[in-house]
Amino acid sequence: MNPEDGPMVRPFMITGGRTEPMHDGLRIETQLYATPAALSAPLRFEARRIVERCQSPRSIADLASALGLPLGVVRVIVADLITEGFMLVDQTPGELSTTLIERIRDRVRAL
Repeated sequence: MNPEDGPMVRPFMITGGRTEPMHDGLRIETQLYATPAALSAPLRFEARRIVERCQSPRSIADLASALGLPLGVVRVIVADLITEGFMLVDQTPGELSTTLIERIRDRVRAL
């Protein structure tokens, strides 16, 4: 850890000690987007960063890679945001594009 990175916060502190998301069925390729009200909500830290990045649909893998957080932590935070009504799951039916699959693969490798 570099001194410039700031203090390290343990994952269990970010999730309040929880390891399982409250919302079932969130996979790493699940596409999410923030509701319009989410930007003005009084969210803190990682939840705020997730909402800011999800103004257009993003996968959980993309979020974890972009934020430098473990997948499990992002799943718990996203589940909380869904439960609170600040995040929605993109229910667009169909198969994932090759480009999206490759992007997810690359982001997971970056973790």
